[in-house]
Amino acid sequence: MVDKIQRRKYNISMKTIALNKKATHDYFVVETLECGINLIGCEVKSLRDGEVNLTDSYCEIVGDQLILRECYIKNYDKGSFSNVASRRNRRLLAHKSETMRLLGKVKEKGYSIVPLKMYFKDSLVKVEIALVKGKKLYDKRDSIAQKDMDRDQARAIREWSK
Repeated sequence: MVDKIQRRKYNISMKTIALNKKATHDYFVVETLECGINLIGCEVKSLRDGEVNLTDSYCEIVGDQLILRECYIKNYDKGSFSNVASRRNRRLLAHKSETMRLLGKVKEKGYSIVPLKMYFKDSLVKVEIALVKGKKLYDKRDSIAQKDMDRDQARAIREWSK
């Protein structure tokens, strides 16, 4: 990802469209990758309105292409004949070497590919996908307890500094 210095240097603007909070709750993120996505014009207009849901979506490798499945992008209200199915499969744009490297990791037991967030990078739509490994129930409880402790510490520091 582009750090703050490069963003300032090249004036790259990033606007988050959607986050997949369920993915970080259910999985350990091993590594992330930024991909483009193949969309139709009306879908981009719906994304600008924020009408997207990544919650149940996942990625598959078919042949040598990454495919985003079950991603919901609402039909654009003012689009007529150019609207497409809201849960259609969409091709992700990644280098073939990156796709094959991910395929090798996914064949290992317990690894999957899920989208973490969708955002505009200047005028292009990007999807951040992650290679993930599933959490057990006790891991989820531990992460919730850790978040609660962090929140309590931040609250105590804020109260103390007043």
